[in-house]
Amino acid sequence: MLRPVNSARTGRPIVGVGLVLGAATLFALNGTVSKVVLTTGLDSLRLVEIRCLAAAVVFVAVALVRNPRSLAVRRRELGFIAGYGIIGVAMVQWLYFAAISRMPVSISLLIEFTAPLLVALWLRFVRREQVRARIWWALALVISGLALVARVWAGLTLDTLGLVFSVLAAGSLAAYYLMGERGLGTRDPVSLAAWSFTAAAAFWAVLLPWWQYPFARLGVQVTVGGGGMLPARQVPAWVLVTWVVLLGTVAPFGLVLAGLTRVGATRAGLIGTTEPPLAGVVAWLVLGETLTIAQVLGALVVLAGIVLAETSRAPSLVGVPPGGP
Repeated sequence: MLRPVNSARTGRPIVGVGLVLGAATLFALNGTVSKVVLTTGLDSLRLVEIRCLAAAVVFVAVALVRNPRSLAVRRRELGFIAGYGIIGVAMVQWLYFAAISRMPVSISLLIEFTAPLLVALWLRFVRREQVRARIWWALALVISGLALVARVWAGLTLDTLGLVFSVLAAGSLAAYYLMGERGLGTRDPVSLAAWSFTAAAAFWAVLLPWWQYPFARLGVQVTVGGGGMLPARQVPAWVLVTWVVLLGTVAPFGLVLAGLTRVGATRAGLIGTTEPPLAGVVAWLVLGETLTIAQVLGALVVLAGIVLAETSRAPSLVGVPPGGP
């Protein structure tokens, strides 16, 4: 189980910073890799379906090696695990994939990362918890920054459906954080990840039966690079899907888990705000996605608002579960 934030190990915090920064980098890379996979004709639903199943297998295997008894589930947990897996895992990933298929990776991720602000507002107005006054500055910064990113003076310049997906992804990510804190009150992070990904995999299997899966798409040759600074290369789609599962899901989740015990949830969340700009750089190098000067300025303003939102809540006694789209 995650240790309380206030008691995170402090002997070598630089190691924790490196671990969380490594996770943010892998999550950032995953956005571009996933977008390339989606050009093969494998739609966002099928990509998230195989990602959830493969990640569930790995996390269950890790839990069995570490502590098999941690996977024991009480009947009263079943509803929570199902809800957390569907809302906090399945929906977050699918909405993000759907958003980046229609909008630049950096903008989609930036909007989704406003989740800490939504969490703080939920706590203030629904749970009636004490929230620091800086939340109002955070709200103002995020709204003004997003206005710059969307270039509102030029009309709606962003894809409407992509914008809707991004906003819904932010809401789902906020639910992931809130529900995750509850889950970590009774369960260790590895078993929570194992069961939540298993629930998500079961959800997609019911909606999209595996015997109808377009496995032929995994053998398609896809072009990586060529649109930005990197030269074009042909890679089988299954190689990129394997990346999405192992280096875009399992590895960064594990790095966040290891980092949280050293730097605490709040600092980990702040370090995690490096993910949108990193994702923007990767998308520029590989896909040639660029932003205007106004949009870059807006992104910086939004990130400042997210940082304020991350620190506006009183320290929690438990960390947040590892996360990333």
